Amino acid sequence: MQASSTAKAQREPAAHAPLAVYIHWPFCRKKCPYCDFNSHVREKVEQAAWRDALLTELRYWHSVAPDHVVTSIFFGGGTPSLMPPETAAALIAEVKRLWPTAPDMEITLEANPTSVEAQNFRTLAEAGVNRVSLGVQSLRAESLKFLGREHSVGEAMEAVALAAKIFPRYSFDLIYALPGQGADDWERELREALAHARGHLSLYQLTIEENTAFHHAYHVAKKFALPSEDNAALLYERTQAVMEEAGLSAYEISNHAAPGHESRHNQSYWRGEHYLGIGPGAHGRVNVDGARHATRNLKSPERWLEAASQSHGLEESLALTASERAEEKLLMGLRLTQEGFDLARLDADERAYLDALWSDGRVERLMEQELLSVRHPRRGSASSGDPWMPGSRDARPSMTGSGELPCLLATPSGRLLLNTLTARLLAR
Repeated sequence: MQASSTAKAQREPAAHAPLAVYIHWPFCRKKCPYCDFNSHVREKVEQAAWRDALLTELRYWHSVAPDHVVTSIFFGGGTPSLMPPETAAALIAEVKRLWPTAPDMEITLEANPTSVEAQNFRTLAEAGVNRVSLGVQSLRAESLKFLGREHSVGEAMEAVALAAKIFPRYSFDLIYALPGQGADDWERELREALAHARGHLSLYQLTIEENTAFHHAYHVAKKFALPSEDNAALLYERTQAVMEEAGLSAYEISNHAAPGHESRHNQSYWRGEHYLGIGPGAHGRVNVDGARHATRNLKSPERWLEAASQSHGLEESLALTASERAEEKLLMGLRLTQEGFDLARLDADERAYLDALWSDGRVERLMEQELLSVRHPRRGSASSGDPWMPGSRDARPSMTGSGELPCLLATPSGRLLLNTLTARLLAR
């Protein structure tokens, strides 16, 4: 399906709204058994053709959405550290040529911590990359083998040390709640990781996704067992305690950072801001003809390459309704543990939808159950006399009014039950 319109987007009232640019490189050396991302193994990649197609798609989106200032670029995958550094350099230069950019624009590239890929770090920094996100995944050799990773623990630590020398900001990922992993074992590994972290760690519980090798191994072949729900919750709680103690508290469900080290690009998603999706399977949220559209590119690398070489690789571009926009912003915003879901970021139609949906007192009930809390921008944490607190339902402000709008936050208990919490908030 082609985009709904090829005309230039209507300019927003506030010119140069922030824009994040995501660029997807879909190729890997091998497919990890837990990975359900749009990643593929190919014997040969026509590098020049891929570079030209990505540049062409950037130019198409500038013709549609010119009135932005780019605040971040994120090279994701796949394994974008396999991308030739000259391709990354060309794409960064083209973004800067097409749009005004923030003085402190964040440019992140995901990388595997193998010695071969780490050799490109200096060249990537010269190209403009100022932050890398390393897929370390574990500091235990047996866990790396289970997860199908190609690097050793030693290689991973060497890559982290090199990143620390070259880039002003870096992060690395770890996966926990692995088979047989206890809370004490995980805490020891986490403290080891903190000794190598400058200011950011991404910590993900292992989940079994469809269309992965682990899905068959776990559900059908029964080759391994995961920690029980109670043990997984204990691992999560231990994680929060250790990271709080280290000064890298969670700013999102799975991401922990010292103040100022948060991923600005990912914050754009969670705050409901505009972002472009460039490359096969990439998603975006951008204004087209004055309406916020959800965009999705062709997933197949070959089909995307053929289409994007001419103009763009869009498979779908759909205008979102007020209810869809509001619900999506809520789902993303509640992942932010400190900022929460800021109702002031909604437009009038989105606020009216939620105001009507929540008129039955569900927000107050979830607060009484200690799954949800409210913070007011200038008053800090809510107190028992503030609007939307239990016992003061008559004082609940209308979100369609002009008064001060609060932020909703999932409590620690609510974050453990986030899917349940959001389902209750959005039940019709």
